Amino acid sequence: MHIDFAPPSGGTYNNAGSSRQLASYMEHEDLERMEKGIYTDGFFNLSDDNIYKSKVIKDIDSNIGQLLKTDAKFFAIHVSPSESELRAMGNTEQEKAKAMKRYIREVFIPEYAKNFNKGLSEADIKFYGKIHFDRSRSDNELNMHCHLIVSRKDQTNKKKLSPLTNHKNTKNGVIKGGFDRVNLFQRAEQGFDKLFGYNRQLSESFEYANTRKNGSVSKQIELQEQDLKEPKQYFTGENKKEVFQSSEKENMIPCNIDSKQNNKHAFNQGDNRSGDSLLSIFSLGDGNNYDATLAENLRAQKRKKKRKKGIRR
Repeated sequence: MHIDFAPPSGGTYNNAGSSRQLASYMEHEDLERMEKGIYTDGFFNLSDDNIYKSKVIKDIDSNIGQLLKTDAKFFAIHVSPSESELRAMGNTEQEKAKAMKRYIREVFIPEYAKNFNKGLSEADIKFYGKIHFDRSRSDNELNMHCHLIVSRKDQTNKKKLSPLTNHKNTKNGVIKGGFDRVNLFQRAEQGFDKLFGYNRQLSESFEYANTRKNGSVSKQIELQEQDLKEPKQYFTGENKKEVFQSSEKENMIPCNIDSKQNNKHAFNQGDNRSGDSLLSIFSLGDGNNYDATLAENLRAQKRKKKRKKGIRR
């Protein structure tokens, strides 16, 4: 699962003004698909489907009470399941789209609301979603993903809600609550697995990706050795096949980690300029391949450290 907050820009993702440009971009795929007679899916929110773009723009642009001209008025979020996850969501595009909307409504938005630590529920979040089925720069067979426009203000237009704040659960001071992005990523992943009965491999988990990116050398080695011992399961539709792989065989497999792991996501929240380097769940792809070279280098570093500790002068 790959979840990210799109960085604001002077164009499509400019969130200091109207949401019109972003909403129009979210519809760009529809015309081409309709001309080919291919299934399309309209805007949706917590309860309704096939919502007109004009309503989306009006609703988001009018929900900006007490915000300054340069403040963020909304946030753009991308939710992109891996190919393996998409296969668990259904067989046809319609089935997958229906499952995606269910996931957004029943898992992602409720967890998003809870993460503000203000006693909010999914009903307090003003958002609109749009499903895309293609991604021009991807070689994957399955590329369905969801774009979300989430208002900076809650449904009552009274509370300011920023998922990009560096506060997590502040109880004192001007700012109360906060937002724990790491917790959101973990809960969103767990919610997906529970909703679709998805048996997630360690190597495609948030914990694994986060440790590979930010963890200590010893922790990286520990996780990768644990991954070697884990039986591999591959899903194709409803069929499940379990494959046990020896460590010798794994050590001969080259690394094929999703390029998303190398992306760096910048962002701007209007009233909070400092950043959190961890803004997305990195999908490690469907192959669950193991980077043997990296593992060996990490082990060598660990042995080197032990030798240094043993030297006496």
